[in-house]
Amino acid sequence: MTLLFLVALAVAVPLVFRVGPRLRRVGPTLWTRARFDPAVYGLPPREQLDVHRAGPPLPAYRSKEIQAIAHDAWEGHWRPAAAYVNAAGQEWDERWSRLEVLQQIADEGDTWLHDWLRAEPEDCTAATVHAQVLVHRAWAIRGDGYAHSVPAGRMARFMVQLNAAMEAARKAASLAPEDPGPWVVMVTAARGLRYEHDEFRPLWKGLVTRAPYHYAGHCQATEYWCAKWAGTNKLMMEFAERAAHEVPAGSPLAGIYLHALHELTRRSGLSALPSSHAAKDLLESVARSLNQVPNGDRRAHRPRHLLAQYLVRARRYDAALEQFRLIGPWCGAEPWTKERDPVAAFDLARGIAAIRARQN
Repeated sequence: MTLLFLVALAVAVPLVFRVGPRLRRVGPTLWTRARFDPAVYGLPPREQLDVHRAGPPLPAYRSKEIQAIAHDAWEGHWRPAAAYVNAAGQEWDERWSRLEVLQQIADEGDTWLHDWLRAEPEDCTAATVHAQVLVHRAWAIRGDGYAHSVPAGRMARFMVQLNAAMEAARKAASLAPEDPGPWVVMVTAARGLRYEHDEFRPLWKGLVTRAPYHYAGHCQATEYWCAKWAGTNKLMMEFAERAAHEVPAGSPLAGIYLHALHELTRRSGLSALPSSHAAKDLLESVARSLNQVPNGDRRAHRPRHLLAQYLVRARRYDAALEQFRLIGPWCGAEPWTKERDPVAAFDLARGIAAIRARQN
């Protein structure tokens, strides 16, 4: 079996820059190669650019650890999986990351999970993984399309599965009142179940009371408040801006603002990009927070690509260049991967940031 690792959701609009007539004549790739030497700006050479990853791979020891847990689980041994999650203690974001690994393992074979549930029916960890699996399978039934494009039969099965996930998550929450994990599942299911705002807010309060800056929880809530689900552009942006202002320095949670900004620009076009001085300052505030995220925290990888793009568009070239230095050679993320030639798009963006930062 091949273990598929869950990656943080991050998307971006196509790469568009305002360029002069000379650039339009010679083409972006030639312009970049003619005027931009990456080494001068402390950036990796073009031949090292890697379109297959958003950031560095997992350390080998972590990959081996996860593969060993997966192998044990598929062989019928659930205790290593339980120990793997419980080793995170009450570091709730890390614990959630490990729960996601178990959900991925269960998606490819879940006999071990049912054995665990039978052996430990009062174990919140097992119950939460079960609820996660139900949510994940519900969305697999529904697919990624808009509601009007989903056949009625499939939508009905989606709702049945989500209701089962919500029930499973509520049970999990009763088993460990301090654990925010089940509440993340409830917040996720509530979006698909089209909970009204007054129904959703108690779930959100339950989550942030236990973990005020839970990364995955905020990702799901941002989706809930967007216009395509239960909110509006205004509600989504207010939620994301508030999170960006309140987040502790060094938390990747500041990147939630970038996800919301992408959703806004995707629905409303480039006119929705930050144009006021305050909005551009917020981008730089997000950058300062992401700059303090520890190097090994993979949650910052994809938001950093969005941040670099938006800083270039906001003409904050010095801050954008700093992000490209932190990104390094990795360009396997949106917005670049939405382009015909992701490497060229990435190289053009960092070239513009570098050259104009020097001019400023």
